[in-house]
Amino acid sequence: MLIENEQQMLEYGQQLATELKAGMLVYLEGDLGAGKTTLVRGVLQGFGHQGAVKSPTYNIVEEYNLAGQHVYHFDLYRLNDPEELEYMGIRDYLSNENICFIEWPDKGHGLLPAADLIIEIQITGEQRQLKIKK
Repeated sequence: MLIENEQQMLEYGQQLATELKAGMLVYLEGDLGAGKTTLVRGVLQGFGHQGAVKSPTYNIVEEYNLAGQHVYHFDLYRLNDPEELEYMGIRDYLSNENICFIEWPDKGHGLLPAADLIIEIQITGEQRQLKIKK
């Protein structure tokens, strides 16, 4: 799928929100600046979120409670060792009630379960190419 601008990425995220269910784990793969957080912002808007959505790069995780649905957005870019996920209680987040998005999932290799959905975002000039794997 070809995404031509930020608005289209937000719209795709809003559409994706209609397909997500509690308990789903979504991996977001792509280079810095590819649009991973923009995609999550679109999903959150699809769930009714009105406020800002910031990248969880420094906090590692941001939590959103929308219409009774807990959504967690992880950014593992700064993780030094997958064991750090155990210390932060990653297994508690990955429950049947929550939807979790994980940027840079390769940093949690060996501790993260398989994803229900993998979205790879490739930068092609000003556009983005999305590859979705279920």
